[in-house]
Amino acid sequence: MAEKFKFLEHTADIKFQAFGSSLEEAFSNSALAMKEAMCKEKIKAKIRKKIKVKGKDNGSLLYNFLEELLFLLDSENFVLSGVEKIKISKDKNNLAAEIIGDNAKNYEFDLDVKAVTYNSMFVKQEKGKFIIQVVLDV
Repeated sequence: MAEKFKFLEHTADIKFQAFGSSLEEAFSNSALAMKEAMCKEKIKAKIRKKIKVKGKDNGSLLYNFLEELLFLLDSENFVLSGVEKIKISKDKNNLAAEIIGDNAKNYEFDLDVKAVTYNSMFVKQEKGKFIIQVVLDV
């Protein structure tokens, strides 16, 4: 199986790269990487949610997608298990996803992610695959 994401060295925060053969797969893997940074446990797929976010380009769409997942954690105690379906519009301004997860109170968290940052963020396509880089403020 191809590598979904990897963590990189960073002085104070969490930095990762996520990969995918499509933009949607790379976005999904970035969500999994952020979840993994916060909680190493396997999350049960008990709750299903539909989310929609907007952005002006790939970077802002990614930022808004990951921030929405943090918002759900903070406001509804929803922790991500996986991304079932994800669709990004051709103009890259809209994202709709069906996500699964569980109540965060059932799990131990290693880190508290305060925010997603634009610091060192990129979304690019290289040799037919997508690479995303994100720094999380912890």
